[in-house]
Amino acid sequence: MQTIHVNLGEHAYNIEIGAGLLDSVGKKVAALLPKAKHAVIVSDSNVAPLYSARLSKSLYEAGLPNTTITFPAGEASKNLTTLGNVLEEIAAAGMTRTDVLLTLGGGVVGDLGGFAAASFMRGIAFVQVPTSLLAQIDSSVGGKVAVDLKAGKNLAGAFHQPKAVFIDTDLLNSLPVHFLHDGLAEAIKAGAILDRELFEFIAKLKDDADLYANIEHVVAECVKIKARVVEEDEFDTGIRMLLNFGHTLGHAIEQYYGYSHFTHGEGVAIGMYEITKRTEALGITQAGCAEAIKNCLLKFNLPIDAGVDKSLLIETMAHDKKKNGSKISLVLLEEMGKATYRKIDFAEISTYYLE
Repeated sequence: MQTIHVNLGEHAYNIEIGAGLLDSVGKKVAALLPKAKHAVIVSDSNVAPLYSARLSKSLYEAGLPNTTITFPAGEASKNLTTLGNVLEEIAAAGMTRTDVLLTLGGGVVGDLGGFAAASFMRGIAFVQVPTSLLAQIDSSVGGKVAVDLKAGKNLAGAFHQPKAVFIDTDLLNSLPVHFLHDGLAEAIKAGAILDRELFEFIAKLKDDADLYANIEHVVAECVKIKARVVEEDEFDTGIRMLLNFGHTLGHAIEQYYGYSHFTHGEGVAIGMYEITKRTEALGITQAGCAEAIKNCLLKFNLPIDAGVDKSLLIETMAHDKKKNGSKISLVLLEEMGKATYRKIDFAEISTYYLE
């Protein structure tokens, strides 16, 4: 098992990574939050039938009675209506300010459940128990919690750091391969922007079996990158913006298809490749980076094309949360393992996406 500390002063916490961790979460939470007398588990309709009983049992055995709240799986549930329903159920469970909420699931569960924790009674403690690769390596770390609005993705949210993150890599064994690849897109992103060695390690993996054999290493290296960035820039005003590589186009693709065709990781995969292809042509990015990203994505069945004219996505980008007035921030590769961000006039955005 590995423990990675996120040093954020009074909001500091540990991330524990290891196989078989789920059944010990209860005693860890009870020791971490001795004032808690009750717990709520927030999960979705896919994950709850697999793992909520085990997590609930571990909490009961540690002296924490608990209630499980479940909502329909999928990005379509990550909205204000579902958030309101979850908050009502938290209140009905009799939660108080000293109690704890645990998110058990992928990125949608972590984002929505974390936002519920940030909102209920103006903020209660929460713990992340991520079950998807995307959540384990990225969204469970850093305290960004949110839901989507009709106008765009993650437009209603907060910064609310968890008290701990418990990553059981065994939980990935039940993850459909499609979603394993979805999460891997974020690992490829992390390597591309900040860690050439990690990118090359993933690029050299032979297949899914090789990925599973090395999954704890991949997860830990991604978490170390995310933790380092969050420590330096908790509120996403500087270096943390680099983590949005591929996300501007990726979010637009997700929204264009109504969050029903491409997953988040697939949108990011397309976004990474498309913008790097253009910035190579513009002389911003070292030659060969786009091809390296493309080859890595295709090996793990990740898409590189959205199947829609990119000009149709420009209007959607206008609602991206990275837009500030007439400016928008774009993340651009300089070379593999090194990225920068650039504020441009939104009117110039087609330069970076249209050939």
